[in-house]
Amino acid sequence: MENSGGVADLVERLRRHAGGVASARREATVVVMCFGAMMSFLQITTSATALSAMQDDLGVGPATLVWIPSAYTLPLAALVLTASTLGNRYGRRRLFVAGALVMIAGSGVLILGGSLGTAVTGELLAGVGGAFILPNSLAILGDAFTDPHRRTEVITMWAASSGIGLAIGPVVAGVLLDHASWHAVFLPTVVLGLATVIGAGVWVPESRGAAGRLDLPGAALGTLALAAPVYAVIEGANAGATSPRVLIAAAVTVLAAVAFVVVEVRSPAPMLELGLFRSRSFVAVLAVAAVALFGFTGIAIVQALFFQRVQGLSALHMGYRLLVLFGSYIVVAALAGRLVRRLGFKAPMAGGLALAGLACLALLTQHPATAFASVWPYFALFGGGCGLVVSPSTAAALVSVAPDRVGAASGIVNTARQLGSVLGSALLGALLAERLTATLPDRLARHDVPPPLRELVTTAVAEGRTGDQALPAGVRAAIGEAFVSGVDATLVVTAAVFIAGAVIVVAFVRNRPHEDN
Repeated sequence: MENSGGVADLVERLRRHAGGVASARREATVVVMCFGAMMSFLQITTSATALSAMQDDLGVGPATLVWIPSAYTLPLAALVLTASTLGNRYGRRRLFVAGALVMIAGSGVLILGGSLGTAVTGELLAGVGGAFILPNSLAILGDAFTDPHRRTEVITMWAASSGIGLAIGPVVAGVLLDHASWHAVFLPTVVLGLATVIGAGVWVPESRGAAGRLDLPGAALGTLALAAPVYAVIEGANAGATSPRVLIAAAVTVLAAVAFVVVEVRSPAPMLELGLFRSRSFVAVLAVAAVALFGFTGIAIVQALFFQRVQGLSALHMGYRLLVLFGSYIVVAALAGRLVRRLGFKAPMAGGLALAGLACLALLTQHPATAFASVWPYFALFGGGCGLVVSPSTAAALVSVAPDRVGAASGIVNTARQLGSVLGSALLGALLAERLTATLPDRLARHDVPPPLRELVTTAVAEGRTGDQALPAGVRAAIGEAFVSGVDATLVVTAAVFIAGAVIVVAFVRNRPHEDN
């Protein structure tokens, strides 16, 4: 009997030990997945911080400059669904690690390259890596944590870690830019990527979803349907909305989207589970996730250029100012999970969008001489409003589906988020460039700049050749005012989109996971 009791006690201790090890591995998995998300979003703000330095070094105009940040977010949006499918089939951890390695390679190209072509190529490679990291990291967490409340908390941590990446990017990049060229700002991605790869290899277990036949036609058409409109938006700022290549890109967008739906409906193993779209709440959440990243990414890039190009701040001082935006995002995103438990999904998401939209309108008071002390509350309000949206929208999408469909849902929600992000950087960046060049001649005339000089200045600004040159006071003032008119246009558009998003939340999003669609 004593022996029996000893064996039972030993078995119980072994069981508890095994449970402790499994729990420790799950917590380590959270950390590694958060590192991946942080790394993916760090790339966005380090690139945004370095844009002015890259423009001066590479000699490109503001309309062309938009291609650099958009080259990263474009493959993120276009390849997320494919990456999710590959993760389900071949292993999520395997694809996650592959993504980290590709992102390291892209950063290496940016560190070593010295032309617009290599900069865009490096960003494209890094974006491909990010596309493999984000959906598979989210699916790994969804598979490891099946309890809806715990899953919401973990997803909130994952989303908040993306905010940390966004927040530290400008400061770290600012410090590096004060001591080295713009190439150096991509070194932190390499370091964080190596830590992520090692951590995944040591602690993260492999997981797979429902593995079916790879939908190559769907992947190709889906990528084309997402890439074509981004090309149309950016080139529209360069060549005009009615130029042949822009009209062709718009037509390709429509045809590819229709063909994608037809192929997915007929495919025995579709890349996109169209059945998920029967839920109006799920569709609304996807729209809101896209809206939040549209404004957050776009405004961050626009404001980075405003601080450096109009107010003449160093990269480090600009980073400190953007830290208010990203810091408030992190703090609020970290608390958003608790608010969802108490209030449900609607109040945080609708309230966050409304607050962020109002902050955009308040920032219309900004001008070249505005002291940051008078506008920092609006940046904090904007970042906090977005923080109220991003985490709950991700959680709302995933808890709306069965556990075995988390992989598919995570791919779709990440596609929506990254599509919003790429459209934010592309559309708002293009709008800024268009308004800058369109209003500059009139602003130069108001400051009594002679006609011959007006033409030279307008051409130099459009081609990115002003750099750090000493310009007459009237020319500097005119450029600043034209730039502000472009910033104001982006703020008005973002405010309108956010308010529309708040209406969508109230009208269509389920407040609790158990409510009917």
